[in-house]
Amino acid sequence: MPQDTPVDCDLHPSVPGLAALLPYLDPLWREAVERRGLDEPVSIGYPSRAPLTVRPDWRDEKGRPASDVARFTREALDPFGTGIAICNCLYGVQLLFGEDMAAAMARAVNTWMAREWLDRDPRLRASIVVPVQNAEMAAAEIEHWAADKRFVQVLLLVSGDAPLGKRQHWPIYAAAERHGLPLGIHAGSSYRHPSTPVGWGTTLTEDYVNQAQAFQSALTSLVAEGVFSRFPALGVVLMESGVSWLPAFLWRLTKFWKGLRSEVPWVSEPPTELVRSRVRLTLQPFDGPPDTAGVMRLMDHIGSDEMLLFSTDYPHWQFDGSDAVPAGLDAGLLRKMQIENPRRTYPRLEETVP
Repeated sequence: MPQDTPVDCDLHPSVPGLAALLPYLDPLWREAVERRGLDEPVSIGYPSRAPLTVRPDWRDEKGRPASDVARFTREALDPFGTGIAICNCLYGVQLLFGEDMAAAMARAVNTWMAREWLDRDPRLRASIVVPVQNAEMAAAEIEHWAADKRFVQVLLLVSGDAPLGKRQHWPIYAAAERHGLPLGIHAGSSYRHPSTPVGWGTTLTEDYVNQAQAFQSALTSLVAEGVFSRFPALGVVLMESGVSWLPAFLWRLTKFWKGLRSEVPWVSEPPTELVRSRVRLTLQPFDGPPDTAGVMRLMDHIGSDEMLLFSTDYPHWQFDGSDAVPAGLDAGLLRKMQIENPRRTYPRLEETVP
């Protein structure tokens, strides 16, 4: 794989329908799906017709986005000169109540991704979808796919039944660390709880804006519960989180850490330094200032040129045309975002894939 081509760290192939997964379900679960007349798991993506869900010209003749490999690569990889694209399949596995069914669906989604996508284009990589409803089953799913170097991280949603730092999730983190797989935490929810701390909102706007608050809560949990101390080799990538909230959040978290260190003795270094060394964020949707000077000031406040990873968030429509990168970034920073930072974040990109 060429070393000087961009790595797109967040794209979203779409399962065209439950029928596409049937060949990859065990016979027991295939029969259960057909006998019950199971509906599609509720999507964890945007509403299908919302304008930011997909650019109109990226829909196929049936109105579906990102469901064909050839079109996917033509629209999402070729215009950006992308050498490697990391696919994050947002299918509703995490919304199912049954642990066994969730595990079966996760296996089917991952097998579908491997056979229908990764096998068809050498530029594609993927995240492992796991049944987070049961941490032991999720760890088993990681173990199942760990030998396939085309899977480069573990996919979680930012909002679920419990904060991500809780020890009930730790078997997932242990398996991920053991195999050199970062945690990819993506915007989304199991929708058991409101997306705001003050109750359910009415609009997509409220849900979307509050995703940034969800990422702050998740990151606070990971730090305070000691995940980074317990798993010193584990990296975390926040996907579709936005970036402009990060500096003020880190200032606040570090301030209170200084006054309350006795409560979290395992957090031995300032959260600002800890997060800068262990956490990365994908670029799109970029919510920074519209002018070059403002963007560079934001980067100065972030305090690191190693934290941002290039992404298009295809097929979500977050930018005009092919302008996925904020204007005015110097060539050195752009290279770090597109090439150097992703390759350091995802060690498996440097490994040979058969």
